[in-house]
Amino acid sequence: LVWTDYRLTLLFMVFIPLTLIIWAALKKADAMVRLLIIYWRVASLLGITLFILIASWPIGFVSNFCAYILIPISLWFWVDLNDEIDDQSQSSLKLALTSWRWAVTIYCTCAAIATIPFLRCAFVSGAIETTFCQVWTEAPLVFRGLFLTQRYEPGVWGFLGVVGLIFYVLYLGYFVIIRLGKQGRSAMEQ
Repeated sequence: LVWTDYRLTLLFMVFIPLTLIIWAALKKADAMVRLLIIYWRVASLLGITLFILIASWPIGFVSNFCAYILIPISLWFWVDLNDEIDDQSQSSLKLALTSWRWAVTIYCTCAAIATIPFLRCAFVSGAIETTFCQVWTEAPLVFRGLFLTQRYEPGVWGFLGVVGLIFYVLYLGYFVIIRLGKQGRSAMEQ
């Protein structure tokens, strides 16, 4: 189940949106590109989570759950982008983007529900050492073995993940408290 989640995450959260943003940029579909840029900003929390879970740090379970909540919100929250995308004529790009948005929304909802039991790995003392929780660190360790240098201990990668998480939370706080108050649900700069 865990490996399936990581594979689906790669497909729905990395490969498909990467293809879509390139396609939208080539077609000069500005609203779609803007939506996908927002998506990538929010979805970066999954990458941060990966680094934290390399070190098997409990906060990774919380950031993973939060990512599954924030990603669908980022795809549907923007009134101006939704209207502009809806107003575009039918095309294979529009169909692909809309289908992907719904697929990600359904996937993230199911994944968030499925990861609720694993939140105990973050909040129960010593739970992170159990096989119930350690299974979630296997894929991040494989990622480390394939793509990152073995010269550094897992704690170094976890530290980088936590630093990324701190910046992420600070930017999210700035966005929610300051920018959202000024711009509302409009994604375009005013």
